[in-house]
Amino acid sequence: MIVNNLSLCYHNKLILAPMVRVGTLPMRLLALDYGADIVYCEELIDIKMLQCKRVVNEVLSTVDFVAPDDRVVFRTCEREQSRVVFQMGTSDAERALAVARLVENDVAGIDVNMGCPKEYSTKGGMGAALLSDPDKIEKILSTLVKGTCRPVTCKIRILPSLEDTLSLVKRIERTGIAAIAVHGRKREERPQHPVSCEVIKAIAETLSIPVIANGGSHDHIQQYLDIEDFRQATAASSVMVARAAMWNPSIFLKEGLRPLEEVMQTYIRYAVQYDNHYTNTKYCLCQMLREQLESPQGRLLHAAQSSQEICEAFGLGAFYEETTRELDARRTELLTRTPEEAREPAQDDSGVIKMAVKFDRRVYPRQITPKMCLLEWCRREKLAQPVYETVQRPVDRLFCSVVTVAEQKYQSTLWDKSKKLAEQAAAIVCLRSLGLPEGRLGEESPSLHKRKWESPHQDPGELCKKPFVALGSGKESPLGGW
Repeated sequence: MIVNNLSLCYHNKLILAPMVRVGTLPMRLLALDYGADIVYCEELIDIKMLQCKRVVNEVLSTVDFVAPDDRVVFRTCEREQSRVVFQMGTSDAERALAVARLVENDVAGIDVNMGCPKEYSTKGGMGAALLSDPDKIEKILSTLVKGTCRPVTCKIRILPSLEDTLSLVKRIERTGIAAIAVHGRKREERPQHPVSCEVIKAIAETLSIPVIANGGSHDHIQQYLDIEDFRQATAASSVMVARAAMWNPSIFLKEGLRPLEEVMQTYIRYAVQYDNHYTNTKYCLCQMLREQLESPQGRLLHAAQSSQEICEAFGLGAFYEETTRELDARRTELLTRTPEEAREPAQDDSGVIKMAVKFDRRVYPRQITPKMCLLEWCRREKLAQPVYETVQRPVDRLFCSVVTVAEQKYQSTLWDKSKKLAEQAAAIVCLRSLGLPEGRLGEESPSLHKRKWESPHQDPGELCKKPFVALGSGKESPLGGW
């Protein structure tokens, strides 16, 4: 999913603010439905993102960034690709750039959180902690502006003095960022404190880049018309709405707020269609219900322990059943496609020798594997080491590997649950095709016991593989055609 390089415009925009646990895909899509021009995802920490792999989810038609524990950290889709801004929490310029490059083909803009006062952000030197380190701010933003093809922004809070605030924002502007969002409260202030419209206005009058006013939900914004009043009071180019949108995302609708029941049902539909975790769905609905949490419907929501139970609490049980059937059918269709339909190896069948085999650890001695046997044979024959090229299939996260030996490719047609198992299966196909022992109990090669490997804990086959590629990562698949 590639976004063209046209800059995202930050002039005269209505913007959904980044909100932890709230700014996930269903809420962002709902805000767009109601008239938001730009939507920010929740703050995502750089270190966590760098552990993720990019996966194209063909069942949901999304791009997912998946953590090692298989949890989806960030999910996006084509509908929002030209209007979603990725906000990261970071305190390091190089990590920030690595994250930006990881996601830049799937988002419209990159933002750095420099305003969050919560301990989970500031204790790592992120969020509002950056406000006391202008040198680090400058390095992070300059590195991003120079290193990514997306417009870069940041979101700050105001400093104790106007003079210091203006000095900081002028320095930030010189980094080349596209816009700056200003929450008109100091680091230690909370929503019950009045927002400083005058300080935001002074910033807007000082800078030449767009200033996005934020922080007006408590005192100023209760309906759509209030958004423009807040913009005028701050002289800002655009307005970013947080809690007022969390309470009712139809705040962006020119025609006025929609009934909460209708809004929540639409949100739930998106949550089910995009497989949002039920705990996140439940949290967002609780923020909308607010004082109605003790109502009969609120109590049903509080008791819900699954997406299905949430749907039933809101009269959407039939919708849940129908949607899950559709998703299951799509998943089954993807899993049962022929290799050509699934775009497995692009090579002609004559170019890849295939067998339906799997590696079963139980039938091999503890210290022997097919990969070890194949590597030993290649060394004896003075051949180049086997090269393993492995991909992961997004729909079920199974793995397939192709091994190349003496310019011939070998592959098992059975996908496996781990990269190592898939590579062992490919080695078995090669060994059996060549009529060689594969190390099974009773047939292991004596020479394997005589060689002293580089490390007693390292499978020698690990020394001769290409980097693993997750399908949909944006890199060319070693199996071709993905």
